[in-house]
Amino acid sequence: MNKNGVMTERDRVTTQSNPLPAPAPKATEGDGAKFKPQGFFSIWHGCSFEGWIRLLASRPPMHWTRLHKIASITALSLVNSFSNACESAIYGRKIARQEINHTPVFILGHWRSGTTLLHNLITLDPQYTFPNLYEVMFPANFLLTERTVTSLTSWLIPKTRPMDNVEAGFDLPQEDEVALVLLSGLSPYLMLAHPEDPSKYERFFELTDVTPAELERWKERFLYFVKKLTIKHDKPIVFKSPTHTFRVPLLLKMFPDAKFIYIYRDPYAVYNSSIHLRRTMFAENGLGNVVNEETMKNETLSIYSHCMETYERTRNLIPHGNLHELRFEDLEVDPLGEMHRIYQGLNLDGWNQLEPKIQKMLPELTRYRKNSFKMDENLMRMVYNRWKPWFERYGYPSRLPEQQVATADR
Repeated sequence: MNKNGVMTERDRVTTQSNPLPAPAPKATEGDGAKFKPQGFFSIWHGCSFEGWIRLLASRPPMHWTRLHKIASITALSLVNSFSNACESAIYGRKIARQEINHTPVFILGHWRSGTTLLHNLITLDPQYTFPNLYEVMFPANFLLTERTVTSLTSWLIPKTRPMDNVEAGFDLPQEDEVALVLLSGLSPYLMLAHPEDPSKYERFFELTDVTPAELERWKERFLYFVKKLTIKHDKPIVFKSPTHTFRVPLLLKMFPDAKFIYIYRDPYAVYNSSIHLRRTMFAENGLGNVVNEETMKNETLSIYSHCMETYERTRNLIPHGNLHELRFEDLEVDPLGEMHRIYQGLNLDGWNQLEPKIQKMLPELTRYRKNSFKMDENLMRMVYNRWKPWFERYGYPSRLPEQQVATADR
């Protein structure tokens, strides 16, 4: 580790031991990022009737303007329960007998750190598979219903995601945490129903403060989902959920030989993009009407610190050669070179198959336009003061006037 606290090649497999400073933010927060509707489906449309009743019993804040959404979720939960029962009758024994034949790959990193870009690039490799949007939305019946339902309802899915300009679709990679909240009810994504009550969801980040019964249920539900993906695809699965960044010890117990890729990004960019993500996701998936802005900002600051601290405390548990770390800015500038370094660092086969696919995508990656955010000095100072250890750890400058940085250090 160098004097700035940045990891060196000797410390671990990484893409760059002395990263260069990232570009300055476009210098009033949130302006410039447009809100786009998510379409008909919310995360809760994947609930079974039992899961929906359990969620309602937790007394999430609701508002009359969401009654149409609540009604449609209730109706679809009955359909889901029927479909779940049918799939269980047809595939239940096969799922129970299924072995997990392949070592998974987990992409780690805080939300808005580039995990989606990384997921989309590595899953271009035909040797891998991934959970898609339909599979995570309807995790208990996709083996039975996916082909029919997607052919009838794909038009309901917007062409891009509501929080950014990334392409969306039932068949494209998605976070498995969506499946876990629907299958187990034990997930931080319960925050979408309880945006101002961390007591409803904070235990489910690390899963160290849950009861033994809850932990067993979470593990059983995750393995159930992995088995179903194995039945359908029979390939190594690449999982991408920022929540897994909190769970390295548990994931290693379940999958001792798993590979991990960790990506990090300029904290200023992460903050701005995370606030936009929360506004969008709460608006599209919440059952209430208004989320307090200060609560949202404080939660964003707190969860980021929790994520970084937990990862740094547990990353050394990962066996040598099974972890690779990289900067988002490096991946954005040189996706081909960074992906090659990942394959070398983790000793992955298949680079010859992936390389031409990434080369073909390079013009599209160049054209992609990220959301634009503005950030004034007061906000920058607040973020820097709260996240200073991570600016230093990952080698990002404060970009504050020298006098302000000195004041912040006192």
